[in-house]
Amino acid sequence: MEFHGNCKRVFQEEDLRQIFMLTVEVLQEFSRRENLNAQMSSVFQRYLALANQVLSWNFLPPNLGRHYIAMFESSQNVLLKPTESWRETLLDSRVMELFFTVHRKIREDSDMAQDSLQCLAQLASLHGPIFPDEGSQVDYLAHFIEGLLNTINGIEIEDSEAVGISSIISNLITVFPRNVLTAIPSELFSSFVNCLTHLTCSFGRSAALEEVLDKDDMVYMEAYDKLLESWLTLVQDDKHFHKGFFTQHAVQVFNSYIQCHLAAPDGTRNLTANGVASREEEEISELQEDDRDQFSDQLASVGMLGRIAAEHCIPLLTSLLEERVTRLHGQLQQHQQQLLASPGSSTIDNKMLDDLYEDIHWLILVTGYLLADDTQGETPLIPPEIMEYSIKHSSEVDINTTLQILGSPGEKASSIPGYNRTDSVIRLLSAILRVSEVESRAIRADLTHLLSPQMGKDIVWFLKRWAKTYLLVDEKLYDQISLPFSTAFGADTEGSQWIIGYLLQKVISNLSVWSSEQDLANDTVQLLVTLVERRERANLVIQCENWWNLAKQFASRSPPLNFLSSPVQRTLMKALVLGGFAHMDTETKQQYWTEVLQPLQQRFLRVINQENFQQMCQQEEVKQEITATLEALCGIAEATQIDNVAILFNFLMDFLTNCIGLMEVYKNTPETVNLIIEVFVEVAHKQICYLGESKAMNLYEACLTLLQVYSKNNLGRQRIDVTAEEEQYQDLLLIMELLTNLLSKEFIDFSDTDEVFRGHEPGQAANRSVSAADVVLYGVNLILPLMSQDLLKFPTLCNQYYKLITFICEIFPEKIPQLPEDLFKSLMYSLELGMTSMSSEVCQLCLEALTPLAEQCAKAQETDSPLFLATRHFLKLVFDMLVLQKHNTEMTTAAGEAFYTLVCLHQAEYSELVETLLSSQQDPVIYQRLADAFNKLTASSTPPTLDRKQKMAFLKSLEEFMANVGGLLCVK
Repeated sequence: MEFHGNCKRVFQEEDLRQIFMLTVEVLQEFSRRENLNAQMSSVFQRYLALANQVLSWNFLPPNLGRHYIAMFESSQNVLLKPTESWRETLLDSRVMELFFTVHRKIREDSDMAQDSLQCLAQLASLHGPIFPDEGSQVDYLAHFIEGLLNTINGIEIEDSEAVGISSIISNLITVFPRNVLTAIPSELFSSFVNCLTHLTCSFGRSAALEEVLDKDDMVYMEAYDKLLESWLTLVQDDKHFHKGFFTQHAVQVFNSYIQCHLAAPDGTRNLTANGVASREEEEISELQEDDRDQFSDQLASVGMLGRIAAEHCIPLLTSLLEERVTRLHGQLQQHQQQLLASPGSSTIDNKMLDDLYEDIHWLILVTGYLLADDTQGETPLIPPEIMEYSIKHSSEVDINTTLQILGSPGEKASSIPGYNRTDSVIRLLSAILRVSEVESRAIRADLTHLLSPQMGKDIVWFLKRWAKTYLLVDEKLYDQISLPFSTAFGADTEGSQWIIGYLLQKVISNLSVWSSEQDLANDTVQLLVTLVERRERANLVIQCENWWNLAKQFASRSPPLNFLSSPVQRTLMKALVLGGFAHMDTETKQQYWTEVLQPLQQRFLRVINQENFQQMCQQEEVKQEITATLEALCGIAEATQIDNVAILFNFLMDFLTNCIGLMEVYKNTPETVNLIIEVFVEVAHKQICYLGESKAMNLYEACLTLLQVYSKNNLGRQRIDVTAEEEQYQDLLLIMELLTNLLSKEFIDFSDTDEVFRGHEPGQAANRSVSAADVVLYGVNLILPLMSQDLLKFPTLCNQYYKLITFICEIFPEKIPQLPEDLFKSLMYSLELGMTSMSSEVCQLCLEALTPLAEQCAKAQETDSPLFLATRHFLKLVFDMLVLQKHNTEMTTAAGEAFYTLVCLHQAEYSELVETLLSSQQDPVIYQRLADAFNKLTASSTPPTLDRKQKMAFLKSLEEFMANVGGLLCVK
């Protein structure tokens, strides 16, 4: 690798530069020619491709440590960072001008244009020591932008140019430091930003058209995404650009996006280039990704631009939504009147309704991304731009009118006196509540068949996103809070109580009406979880009579809630359990659990305790009851938090024993078996980290019994089916997940003995001896014989399997030598297979497993044990991997740690390996280099021991060793 690096450096400093200069001369000659015949064009194209290769060269820095050369060489998306010696060549303005000239000449030839634009994109990424100072960077950038503007202005961009031009702009904005960008003449910078604005709007329109025409090659979409990312880089930099600097540009890009997504006459959606409406019926594939996921990055960028220009964008979205809601209401009313006048003779214009639904769909998505962020695992905050906008205008706002508009979704905003003195953000929210209200009224008027489930999804998605951020806003998290916000949905306000009641009613209505629309029902229960996952909101939810009705209805498993799909029922159960931990007096809480959890228990016991249960168990209604109960148990486990684990664990444990009995009954029904195991997986995943010793033992015992029953039922069962899909091995995957979850307690343990269970009858751990190790090793005994090489071809199974055996080796290395002989051999073979034939991720896991096994051997000092002999074999494997094979440099640390421990254990064998390798070398130079490197690697006068300090010194020496001779003997 070092030799390769030196050769490359010499080549890039001299020969490569000569090649480039020759290429430039040839391109200059061709650019002067007026007409090129076919032969000359072909030569021209080859030289242009050669120039592209040179400018895309991954230049090695002069002093890059040898160890990093391999990593450097493998990097993708190379930016142009030549050494100082290229300064005279590349900073010559004529070179840059030549490439702009060449592109203008050949831009209509799409193949050649790809190369010329790539050359310009590379020149736009020029950085590093080639610039002697900031001034030279500013001059280069200014010159480049002038060339770019001269090339783009006044031309109609070809489809084949879009991605290349967006890459050039993206590189200029992301590679050049912002202080360099702002140092170019202000007029030039202004022209550049205007050009960026124009291109973004233009590419956005073309991207929308590509979407309508369902093109395979979405070049404008790719180009548009790149430009939006460039905008984010600029507008989020408030250090170099004053507030409001980009407002007008943001307005233009935002307006353009909205226009592209609205139907005519306000927008251009579904219009082809000549302004004619495209195909009548847009076919939507079942497999098509939802717009909010497919275009999430785009929507996030447009939402951010909308915040920058909140003064314009929030009122715009409000008026567009209000106007469409009025039209939707009118259309539905008209249809209702037609139905009343002559039932059965409907002539409503579906095209008009479809256009309205699609308009509302995009307006809600943009509003959701503008008003709130999707934060995973963090407390979502109101975006500062939105807060500032509301505070800035709060003196002009009439709070009472604002509350009236918020609380009157059935009224037109403009019909309320003084409506223009409303807080604009709250008015935008109330526009969406009005969409929701029109939907609700249509349902009550039996017009559900005319409604769009997609619009229903959008409404609850928005309300969930909004509620997470704004509802019962925690004022302590903000320096300043908007008075309209804190009055309308702050703590202890009528507004927050009203809106929670309204949202809860929406949830209940949706679950009744849309139970067959799984995606919509799922979004609806996610909104419900949002309402109860924070205690402050849950306290208000439980004050609503509707909440109690919902809980009773679900607990009695009566229609229509019993028609909901399993995953939706699971999430609904999670929400109902979370709600039960809101603030209630003891009697009310007892009543709640009696109404929510007790019916579940009673019905379950009634079913399984029937005398003829064995005969009835396969009847559809019995299976449905069992499935619904198991899904509910998963939902209960998912609701676990540290302050409710005591109640939930005790409740769930009563079920787990019965679930094991069900394993026998349903042993030939794989989907039920999987669901039973999944209950255990969820309980272990969510609760094990909070359990003290006695409770953990209860769970270990239950899991061990489950595995024993599973083992008995699967004994001798033929598992290999070459045509089988991975899903057919779901039970194995779930068991491995269960074992991994049980092991996780060794890493993550929040229990304080059985503190959280005080008053919940702590068990006696002392008389019982089932440990996590017993359960896990029993599970491994079960899994190992089943994990054939065929099964390891399935990536998910393979990764989960190796993750599990690595965990076991790390946590219970002392148990490995105690495995039965055949299982021990299987485990060792699995490790060898993982190191030699699997992905680098799996190989790394196996190397991490070797270190604790070798350490265990050293402690035991049994030189004739099977583990001792196995580790000797692994020494050879790791030695070969480090010295003779090409391997991922990221694995060097894991390999090094394993190697050191194995060398400590087998010093004589290690010396033998080195001697054998040296004696096989014919080349005296390579022999000497290797001998010196090995001597240096183990230079210490004391033999290596399992001492941390010695180990760290060895790893440092190994890094130097790899830099010196790593790859020298790599077998090609």
